[in-house]
Amino acid sequence: MADPIVRTREDIEAEIDAARQRLAGNVENLINQVHPKAIVANTVADARAFAEGTFEQAKAQVVDERGNLRTERVALLAAAAGGAVTFFLVVRSILKGR
Repeated sequence: MADPIVRTREDIEAEIDAARQRLAGNVENLINQVHPKAIVANTVADARAFAEGTFEQAKAQVVDERGNLRTERVALLAAAAGGAVTFFLVVRSILKGR
């Protein structure tokens, strides 16, 4: 049979103290995570990162690696915007004619 591990009172007290300190640290971290100011800060950071990523993706569509405009993409965007405006104006004039 295996010998049982013999622990002294001091060993047990040290283990309990270490566990108590770990628990206190975990509780403190949890409180910091759910604090309203922390939630706001995390949400703002997430929104900022999302907006920056989206902006960079949109920018990459119309600007090349050297910083020059991609005129063919800009022309397509302008044509699409013009087409949308024309469509809405025609629909509006048709609906007003009733």
